[in-house]
Amino acid sequence: MARADRRWFLQSSFGAGAALLLGSRRARGANDAIRLAVCGLNGRGGDHIKEFSKLPDVRITHLVDPDTRTFAKRQKQLSDLKKPEAECVQDVRRVLESKDVDAITIATPNHWHSLMTIWACQAGKDVYAEKPLSHCLSEGRVAVNAARKYGRIVQHGTQRRSWRNYQNLAEVVRRKVYGPLRIAHGIVYKLRPSIGQKPVSEVPGEIDFDLWTGPAPKTEFHTNLVHYNWHWFWDFGNGDIGNQGVHQMDVARWMIEGATLPRSVVSMGGRFGYTDQGETPNTQLSVFDFGGPLLLFEVRGLPTPPYPGDNDGSVLHFDDGYISGNKFFAKGPSTGEPLPKLDPPESKLPQSTNIFANFIACMQSRKAEELVAPVIEGHYSSALCHLANTSYRVGAEAGFHPRPEVPAGECAETLERMEQHLARMAGLNPETAKLRVGRKLAIDAESERVTNDPAAAVLLTRANRPPYVVNEKV
Repeated sequence: MARADRRWFLQSSFGAGAALLLGSRRARGANDAIRLAVCGLNGRGGDHIKEFSKLPDVRITHLVDPDTRTFAKRQKQLSDLKKPEAECVQDVRRVLESKDVDAITIATPNHWHSLMTIWACQAGKDVYAEKPLSHCLSEGRVAVNAARKYGRIVQHGTQRRSWRNYQNLAEVVRRKVYGPLRIAHGIVYKLRPSIGQKPVSEVPGEIDFDLWTGPAPKTEFHTNLVHYNWHWFWDFGNGDIGNQGVHQMDVARWMIEGATLPRSVVSMGGRFGYTDQGETPNTQLSVFDFGGPLLLFEVRGLPTPPYPGDNDGSVLHFDDGYISGNKFFAKGPSTGEPLPKLDPPESKLPQSTNIFANFIACMQSRKAEELVAPVIEGHYSSALCHLANTSYRVGAEAGFHPRPEVPAGECAETLERMEQHLARMAGLNPETAKLRVGRKLAIDAESERVTNDPAAAVLLTRANRPPYVVNEKV
């Protein structure tokens, strides 16, 4: 092990308590600027810079990315925002060693999210972590435990929890305005065209690819990994259910009272319409049983019209109709009625409308209970995505006929609509075509384990590549 990595291991394993104590001694006054390091500078990282730069109590002091080609555009972004230049570094560990950083924000590929969160908590830093919190279920729980053990403020980037329309929707469901909820149906219809085939090539000199790869298995470089299409490879991403889908998974779970992990899950689908380098499904249907309302989740990556009026939302089904958007549609011909506005003083719903400002406010107050998207909620919603993918990955090819077994009603109808969609958009012949049908997994929600499938249980964790290791305990 390199000397610098060995030093980091010693510090993070045995010096975490000292780092936390140092952080507590450096308690900042209400008027002091909070100093942030933004980690991951493509895509969402630019949004972090934009949104945190709007807040008066924040200064972005560091920009972190293994690819130095990202630095110039983000320095220019800071300059255009009339903000001071930041220090640019490739390795997040150098930032975590600094006494001059109060928090990090994480907009890296998924496989880094939990480890970076854990390291930051051990180093006495607060964290804003983009979705999904984790790359596999077990490391998400370790991130939750690290936040609790070291007393850190950790916000998860499922920002819909800060939107008034969803807060109102949750209150409407909680009060049973339209009767008991039967199915929370999450929908992500987002166009995902073929990524083609990219050959193995030399790593550009500006990228520390070993650092980019981090806890994932060592792999050969190709340009479909850097900087977006990593989403569609199992070692780095989680498919669209764990990308765009985790937002609506979070909303759908939020609507089911007391929902954490389900009793069971089954998932099916495939990568249809083209043959490319991607590994994850572009079409997926998953059913979660919480012992009451079901959670039904759809992913479509081929062109498709909205259903019933949404392509990135939640449809909530009741005995007498459904909610889509901000309207209730009664059974039969209906134009929909606006939802009532319910926001009483006694409501327990989060009241913030800006997830970034809420994170900073909670850093200042040290009241983790006031976070609109706390780490535990991020863990559960991310875990649902992982459980669906796990069922899918341990499944086997089967025909559309006879149809795979799913609950009658909306779930069966959704599977039929998926078949029709694929016939129309991918030229699929339902009589001969195959899809991957996952095994139905039984879940012990308390222990967060699969109880009926050893092969699936293995996929809830992963062996990390030293020195980038998520230890089971913190």
